Amino acid sequence: MRVIGVDPGTRSFDVIGLKDGKIKLDLSFPSEVVAEEPSKIVKAIEEFNADIIIGPSGYGVPLKHISELTERDRFEMTLVREEEMKQIPVLIGLQKMVNEMKEKDMNVWFIPGIIHLPTVPEFRKYNKIDMGTADKMAITVLAIYDQAKRLGISYEEVSFALLEVGFGYNFAGAVDRGRIVDGIGGTIFPGPAFVNSGALDGEVAYLVGEIKKWHLFYGGASIIAAGEILSPEEFAKRLDEESFAKAWEAMKDGFVKAIASELTVIEKPKEIILSGRLMRIRELREDVKDLFEEKFGLPVVKQRGLEGKAKEAAQGSAIIGDGLLGGQFKDLIEHVEIRKARGSVLDYVKFPLNL
Repeated sequence: MRVIGVDPGTRSFDVIGLKDGKIKLDLSFPSEVVAEEPSKIVKAIEEFNADIIIGPSGYGVPLKHISELTERDRFEMTLVREEEMKQIPVLIGLQKMVNEMKEKDMNVWFIPGIIHLPTVPEFRKYNKIDMGTADKMAITVLAIYDQAKRLGISYEEVSFALLEVGFGYNFAGAVDRGRIVDGIGGTIFPGPAFVNSGALDGEVAYLVGEIKKWHLFYGGASIIAAGEILSPEEFAKRLDEESFAKAWEAMKDGFVKAIASELTVIEKPKEIILSGRLMRIRELREDVKDLFEEKFGLPVVKQRGLEGKAKEAAQGSAIIGDGLLGGQFKDLIEHVEIRKARGSVLDYVKFPLNL
């Protein structure tokens, strides 16, 4: 069985290919390739000759084949108005990728975000969209597999809070008895990400006047520290400078608040799992680990996942594809109830929307 999982990240597009549960393809493309040469990525995926491909799902849809995808589904996966789409080359590239894969009759499936899952109580969903995109859901599924394997326990016994610190956005998730029960996505996160501002003060939004999609890619720690978007590695090297130290403290303050919130909905959390690009930088990860161990008194571990250089979301997507086809991860995918995902990302918004 051959499976492809992808991660359309802010900075890179990662592709993982599994054969009988083992990594056989491990690619990472700069986001510029998505914008300028999307066919190059489609060709690499096609050449692997996968039995199933988990496509770039954005905010997610209930499990759906590419042949069934509607224009409304595409909109809900990106939540970008047509007039703004042309201003974001990567999103145009992703749309071209999906079109080409459909034309080639590739077996591509799109997966849900966290808000679609039946394991998340409805009362937690009101007036939210971003409880975690499809890639954050995939990261969390990978973490469920990780803890079960590492601790030698059943999926029913898995319990943790997850912090993912990516280049663009943060995410915190709660897993209880091996099921995802809550999520805090990047645009409602209680503190800045590296690029994104985190939860936007309603009064700030009012005074901005008209929020555009690019506002969701701005205002984070790098902007706070330097007024521009730097690499995470450069940011980490400059923490002895006052503006960088303050920006990092703001990020950590958000981490603590998010994890504290998620721990309250987990009956008996076993640990906190750290994931994402910034948590691959040793000094940043160790700082967060020490902080969490002091605050919460729980073991703090780095997400392991499968072997390979591709990001965790691509690995998680590949695991989901394998499980959907009845492979070695079948029991995991049935346990997290991905097949039972329902509804729209907009179902729980009680405000009038300008769509």
